[in-house]
Amino acid sequence: MRLHMRNLNLFLILLLLGLHLCSVLSWKRDEFRNCNQTPFCKHARSRKPGSCSLIAHHVSISDGELTAKLLPKNQDNVEDHDQIQPLVLTLSVYQDGILRLKIDEDPSLGPPKKRFEVPDVIVPEFSNTKLWLQRVSTETIEGDAEPSSIVYISDGYEAVLRHDPFEVYVREKGNGNRVISLNSHGIFDFEQLRTKREGEEWEERFRGHTDSRPYGPQSISFDVSFYGADFVYGIPEHATSLALKPTRGPGVEYSEPYRLFNLDVFEYIHDSPFGIYGSIPFMISHGKQRGTSGFFWLNAAEMQIDVMGAGWDAESGIALPSEKNRIDTFWMSEAGIVDTFFFVGPGPKDVVRQYTSVTGMPAMPQLFATAYHQCRWNYRDEEDVDHVDSKFDEHNIPYDVLWLDIEHTDGKRYFTWDSTLFPHPEEMQRKLATKGRHMVTIVDPHIKRDDSYHVHKEATQKGYYVKDAHGNDFDGWCWPGSSSYLDMLSPEIRSWWADRFSLENYVGSTPSLYIWNDMNEPSVFNGPELTMPRDSLHFGGFEHRELHNAYGYYFHMATAEGLVKRGEGKDRPFVLSRALFAGSQRYGAIWTGDNSADWDHLRVSVPMVLTLGLTGMSFSGADVGGFFGNPEPELLVRWYQLGAYYPFFRGHAHHDTKRREPWLFGERNTELIRDAIHVRYMLLPYFYTLFREANTSGVPVVRPLWMEFPSEEATFSNDEAFMVGSSILVQGIYTERAKHASVYLPGGQSWFDLRTGTAYKGGLTHKLGVSEDSVPAFQRAGTIIPRKDRFRRSSTQMVNDPYTLVIALNSSQAAEGELYVDDGKSFEFERGAYIHRRFVFSDGKLTSMNLAPASPGKSQFSSESVVERIVVLGHVHGAKSAVIEPTNRKVDIELGPLWLQWGRESAAAVTIRKPGVRIADNWTIKIL
Repeated sequence: MRLHMRNLNLFLILLLLGLHLCSVLSWKRDEFRNCNQTPFCKHARSRKPGSCSLIAHHVSISDGELTAKLLPKNQDNVEDHDQIQPLVLTLSVYQDGILRLKIDEDPSLGPPKKRFEVPDVIVPEFSNTKLWLQRVSTETIEGDAEPSSIVYISDGYEAVLRHDPFEVYVREKGNGNRVISLNSHGIFDFEQLRTKREGEEWEERFRGHTDSRPYGPQSISFDVSFYGADFVYGIPEHATSLALKPTRGPGVEYSEPYRLFNLDVFEYIHDSPFGIYGSIPFMISHGKQRGTSGFFWLNAAEMQIDVMGAGWDAESGIALPSEKNRIDTFWMSEAGIVDTFFFVGPGPKDVVRQYTSVTGMPAMPQLFATAYHQCRWNYRDEEDVDHVDSKFDEHNIPYDVLWLDIEHTDGKRYFTWDSTLFPHPEEMQRKLATKGRHMVTIVDPHIKRDDSYHVHKEATQKGYYVKDAHGNDFDGWCWPGSSSYLDMLSPEIRSWWADRFSLENYVGSTPSLYIWNDMNEPSVFNGPELTMPRDSLHFGGFEHRELHNAYGYYFHMATAEGLVKRGEGKDRPFVLSRALFAGSQRYGAIWTGDNSADWDHLRVSVPMVLTLGLTGMSFSGADVGGFFGNPEPELLVRWYQLGAYYPFFRGHAHHDTKRREPWLFGERNTELIRDAIHVRYMLLPYFYTLFREANTSGVPVVRPLWMEFPSEEATFSNDEAFMVGSSILVQGIYTERAKHASVYLPGGQSWFDLRTGTAYKGGLTHKLGVSEDSVPAFQRAGTIIPRKDRFRRSSTQMVNDPYTLVIALNSSQAAEGELYVDDGKSFEFERGAYIHRRFVFSDGKLTSMNLAPASPGKSQFSSESVVERIVVLGHVHGAKSAVIEPTNRKVDIELGPLWLQWGRESAAAVTIRKPGVRIADNWTIKIL
């Protein structure tokens, strides 16, 4: 009987996995709910403008915040069972132009349960920036029957709480122009928790699954308007254009809202508002008229967001301010509370800085993690690993990380090794480490239900699993078959999980091993929409529906903390996660999931990565070459050429695809891929400096053009090109056999072709010939880029290599740039152990200045690295020599190649050879 049941279970596992893998062949839309099949979304979308009857009462200042009660205007005319309890509203103000609005049920009135507020996303230091409101002023607005309440936000902005009808908005002082508003159209709705009425049906059913919904409807919805906006952006993760298209209104293309619900979606389609692996409910507006503003709703339940097309409210009869270019949006969530943040900008970088001051700055990665990663599902065994590693050396292609997927484990039991395929894991890792390379292994959240598996056994004994609706350990299906999922909402369980990564507990691991969290949406093959049932129970008695979008975030958090613990707090972690939420930027990198080897997916990778960067997730990228399918060599080459500029640069492929390591497509294609990877390695000093900028300001590594050129309308919807920092513009090639590319180069200054040094005028669209050698990329006039031009096996072996500075002069014969250097791995940079230089070229002189603040007793970092070449583009004088100060040493100026590795193929440029100045020193080089 036991044998029979074991065979039956094995059959069921194989059947489920087979069905799961079959879905890889095409995305089946009917496996996932649409808005009409989602009661809270259908209910919210049916509401008409002006349907909200709430008004604000009892407005006062308490504990430095504005508080009020929200009640229906006509409460006396409704039956007792429809009585709405007062909602509690709080407005609080924080430094740097941030307004927070919270609305929740009044706990003193005894609601059936406490509604979920997302913990551990807002960084603790944010609370220290709260402004203590002293008073509230009043003003009668637009002929209202009673005055509105006005509070200070900053010197240029103030918040208005309109009492009747209820509305909250931010306006500019002086002219009164609105920036952002909530409930201007009167669609606010807050379904309060209540007792179930006799005969009432609360259960929901979808494709054979039943959601018990024990607390009934509890959704929230409201409209948010952005004034002076030409476009809105953000709310990842979707495979869509950078500028969000309208989803409702006359003549719109889409009928579904943008969905925020973390899902394991195979081979997602490339142009859809459908949600995929991550959810960040943060939207940015931008326009020439007003600038930039932002709105963030801290809520981890399923969310649906409509972008309204012009004229959607034509029949509403609501008179709104007649300012130009207002964009209306509609936000709907299944549960939670209103906990929203208004960011006033006014510039793009201001908004991103304001948002990341709430949710945290991006983590500073180790240097190796910013280089090239080689991955496949799966490298078969230790011999395969050794072969791939040696082939990179044979073909003179650098790489830093080799990855192992689920097949490296003993029967899909994480923290184990298949003893036949990987009998010597520590030796394997040490071989890579001798070349400065690292390994990453996968650790997913599903724990195999096997009593002989130590992780499962201990988690069961401690009661650490998520529970089903009946209070039993939840049992779902994933790669190992029957699996349970750790309740990562609990700090105790996260701490226990972190301990699993110690060298003692993770047998076979070494300090050079890092981690990949996949399937952490969480993916459940036999669950509704391939995820965990919404009525599953978590720590504190909260339902999974209330925190679903944050589950992967907590898993990512715990894993990153595990690597920090492993290194006794000395080394920075590297953890790649597929699922993400607001704040995920604090814990590592993410990637855009299971894309496909086609030109459309190459194309959509750019707006996806740009959107993630705008919403805090600077360290992201797409699988180079496409995860599913077999790319033609031309597509693969073009993807490497573009992917070399992603913040996270990894080649990855499904196990059913043909092998596609860089040397398998003929000598010429190998050369082209090698060149693309070499470009990334040469630019690593520039990238690492940008990662530090993101770490201190939130400004992403790669940026939409409008972030650098916010007043140029031609950039607002351009998502085929992007900026790497403020100095490099990259234009992808997204079609086969392309001979030409149209490239818009913004600004009034010139741009220099990154490969040839050819100058092009800014402010124009250029039709350029395209070669197979590279995608179009340009250095902006007025900038200085640090490079390292020597070839090494890995970034770790480049640490002491000399630098090249490439100076692109503007029309004033001036330029500037920065270089940030630290030890590349530890947290000592947080204690001041780094070098941060500013280079300024002006009046024929290049000066290196220290940007690192001086503080007594801080940690020290030193470097003996020198500058071996200085390349000057756009220099108008026939200089022959230069003098280095303060040593008063003279060096020659000559014409030299812009790129050493291309030799005679590279353009000649004015070059100062071997100036020999140390990057850590102050110095000046004067061209004579």
